[in-house]
Amino acid sequence: MSASRPTVAALAADLAAGRTTSRALVEDALALIADPAGEGARVFLKVYADLARAEADHADRLRKAGVVRSPVDGLPISVKDLYDVGGDVTRAGSRILADAPPARADAPAVARLRAAGAVLLGRTNMVEFAFGGLGLNPHYGTPRNAWDRKTGRVPGGSSSGAGVAVADGMSVMGLGSDTRGSVRVPATFNGVTGFKPTARRISRDGAFPLSYTLDSVGPLANSVACCAAYDAVLAGEDVAPLPQWPATGLRLLVPKSAVLEDLDDTVARAFARALSKLSAAGAAIVERPVSALDRQDVYFKGGGFAGAEAAAIHRPWADRIEEYDPRVGKRIALGNAMTGADYVELGQVRTAFVREMEALAAPFDAILMPTVPCVAPTIADVDANDEAYFRWNLRALRNCGPMNFMDACAVTLPCHAPGEGPVGLSVCGVAMSDRRTLAVAAAIERALA
Repeated sequence: MSASRPTVAALAADLAAGRTTSRALVEDALALIADPAGEGARVFLKVYADLARAEADHADRLRKAGVVRSPVDGLPISVKDLYDVGGDVTRAGSRILADAPPARADAPAVARLRAAGAVLLGRTNMVEFAFGGLGLNPHYGTPRNAWDRKTGRVPGGSSSGAGVAVADGMSVMGLGSDTRGSVRVPATFNGVTGFKPTARRISRDGAFPLSYTLDSVGPLANSVACCAAYDAVLAGEDVAPLPQWPATGLRLLVPKSAVLEDLDDTVARAFARALSKLSAAGAAIVERPVSALDRQDVYFKGGGFAGAEAAAIHRPWADRIEEYDPRVGKRIALGNAMTGADYVELGQVRTAFVREMEALAAPFDAILMPTVPCVAPTIADVDANDEAYFRWNLRALRNCGPMNFMDACAVTLPCHAPGEGPVGLSVCGVAMSDRRTLAVAAAIERALA
């Protein structure tokens, strides 16, 4: 964790002690966003500067009067461009929706964050309609990864702006969404922490959908505890600190399967080092074959649920498909090939997969795997041609997708050595084990520190 990226707990302590104010934090963030040498112009599709200042001043006045709405009160955040913000147009990273009517109200996720005192800085860039894992957007530009910026590496997608905003200190939390890795891939590539919750825990109303079945609402932030604080707000739960469990005695499953194959050397080293540290800290690491994770060609054939559901969602704009990012348009069009019988059959496959994975996971505190099998590739490499783009896209999403398919919850936390390209360690739990999985991830985070 970089000293320039303080945690929710550290910032809340500074606010409580009078060492800073919400207005000062917001001004610092706005200065970073506006810096012409930075990525702010590509990261943010819209900045609410005046509103953010007003909300920060309000938070500071309340604090002086002894009112603190939550542990995230007064802290600046960003939201992905697919969330409704009352009075503003939700474009979902597309030009198609630029002339749509403004949203009448905040999405419930945004409303809960505001009620907790979070200060909304603006809307972040994303892959058009969230359909991609690399972060490219031909309409609004592609934010460059926080790592190796001179080379120009992909930010990860689809919550591309959210990952760079947090990594660059432009926001304390970036609200993303995750359908097949769209929180965890940008968190990994930018060296921050991300959390994909059980989908049904957090309302997806007011968020432009990619997949009704697989979409989930999650935060990118600077530590597991930071993600846990925002997750509790989003889920409407008490924002209580996570239990401080030791790593000693944790039982952790490493699935011998496709998720461990064809890893970049940097990723393989970082993952092995993490397992070694956890073992030394007293955790029991169990490797076991998990063939269920080798069948992604079945789970995501023709785009899977997301392909079929996106094809239905985008029917109103079928005559404007040439205005889409061509790579997004191709993936949406693929979904039209799925029949009703195929869709029903896929639902049955999913039910069997969930049962199989939950039975395997039952004796363990979490499942561990590398979040992404590679470090962030260069923008030039993935944008060279369609073949390169789709090959890199599948590689980026490979290890994350099965967790959406089983509606698991999953934390990704940085596990690379200083100076190396960012690598994420995924800590995965079964549906509705969210707070427990976050606590396990926090124990792992401490053991790796």
